[in-house]
Amino acid sequence: MRSFSLPPDLGESLADLADATGRLPEDIALDAVRARLREEETRVRDTAERLAGAHGELLRRLGE
Repeated sequence: MRSFSLPPDLGESLADLADATGRLPEDIALDAVRARLREEETRVRDTAERLAGAHGELLRRLGE
């Protein structure tokens, strides 16, 4: 796993939220990353399915 640095303002906001909720900043950040990944995966999958449906015949011919 890679680590990364947050800009100071985001780091402070994360620390404040962690303090207010009694959670670790790392847990809050991990939950946020997981949620964002789910959103992006859904968006990409929906786009791929839409394109496959719209261009299914062309994809079939290219696969021959």
